[in-house]
Amino acid sequence: MSAGGSRPVIREATSADAPAIASVHVASWRATYPGIVPQQVLETLSIERREAYWRETAAHPGDQRVWVAEWDGRVVGFASGGPCRDDDLPPGTGEVYAIYLEPEAWDLGIGRALFEHAVADLRERAFEPLVLWVLTDNRRGRAFYERQGWRPDGAARQLDFDGTQIEERRYAGPPSAAQGDSDGDRTTE
Repeated sequence: MSAGGSRPVIREATSADAPAIASVHVASWRATYPGIVPQQVLETLSIERREAYWRETAAHPGDQRVWVAEWDGRVVGFASGGPCRDDDLPPGTGEVYAIYLEPEAWDLGIGRALFEHAVADLRERAFEPLVLWVLTDNRRGRAFYERQGWRPDGAARQLDFDGTQIEERRYAGPPSAAQGDSDGDRTTE
């Protein structure tokens, strides 16, 4: 897979995309999280369980939207987002729940295009501000979000992976142009 000037096709996921989304989800976890998440967790990831989850989510999304990125007619990534699930943030806050790509699709601009699409969708649906969660030790992921202008907002929590506690940090997105205009000289630092 090479960039070759092609642009990914970003579209809303359907139930028929569930097998591809599940495959991307598991492949991305196994490539991203060794040394971060216990190896046993990575080895026992189930494409079948993920497929069932994504099939149900695509069939009955509620306020969540799931987007897929296609490259040469094949799903190589997905992102999802909707209302923020955190009680400490105001109503109307949006959240990017997930973004994952096949490892072969990394560093081709596909992730950036997919992320920008998911963020634009949240803003078009009037979610503001925007947040996401990322494992603290996922340096690659954190660098990606920081290149897009996202910054840690100070919130952190512990996740339990088969008895291993792993820290996750919340990131806040830069304000939309409309919000930035109304807030005067507000910065995201």
